[in-house]
Amino acid sequence: MVLSMEQSFAVLADIHGNVWALEAVLRDINRRRINQIINLGDLLYGPLEPLSTARLLIDSNFITVQGNEDRIIHENVGTQSDNATLAFVLNELSVVEINWLKKLPMIQIIEPDILIFHGTPLEDNRYFLEDISSGVPVLKSDSALTALLDDYPQKLILCGHSHLPNLVRLSNGKLVVNPGSVGLPAYTDDQPVFHKIETGSPHAAYAIISPSGANWQVEFIRLPYDWELAARTAHRNHRDDWARWLRTGRSSG
Repeated sequence: MVLSMEQSFAVLADIHGNVWALEAVLRDINRRRINQIINLGDLLYGPLEPLSTARLLIDSNFITVQGNEDRIIHENVGTQSDNATLAFVLNELSVVEINWLKKLPMIQIIEPDILIFHGTPLEDNRYFLEDISSGVPVLKSDSALTALLDDYPQKLILCGHSHLPNLVRLSNGKLVVNPGSVGLPAYTDDQPVFHKIETGSPHAAYAIISPSGANWQVEFIRLPYDWELAARTAHRNHRDDWARWLRTGRSSG
């Protein structure tokens, strides 16, 4: 896969079926006349609009990797899930969308010097930048991060999964960017330990990366959209926790 390094490109992650946030992001990208887009996974899972989100993404044909919850969707086709939200998503999607998810790679190298993945290069359900063992996300040490990239010579590393926008320059010169989440600004999870993720705002998030000499310029964008509509949809689909996360960007009251 080749990207023009003479032009800016947009980086998206963690849409989670929030088609209204995605549409707002794509309008902003179009307004800026950016035509290169990288999408870092966790595309459809959530009590929102998985089918319309999938159709928009399939038609757009971005450079895309799959996330852990994309994998969970296609791995559970034909099963009776106890997870009501997963069951809802599976019921919404057809074989076309499922097969599209299944074919997405977990990791890609984009020439000349970009590595993209969802979680870490080897595990889609682990955070790359954050240590959450205390229940609160803390930036990992430089040595821990550089060790995760020992087998990868690329200089620009793009990851998602934590929903937290971040830019980290490592001692080996590599630059790591997490663009934040397009569609879900807060959540709680009990794996591998209970932890909370909060951005403190309901805005949709993405990043724009531009060449700047031998370096990169990174701009984090936060956009308003109709998060009340998204929250009402989550409530209608029996996820009041999602409704709160979408409205506030906080994991609790």
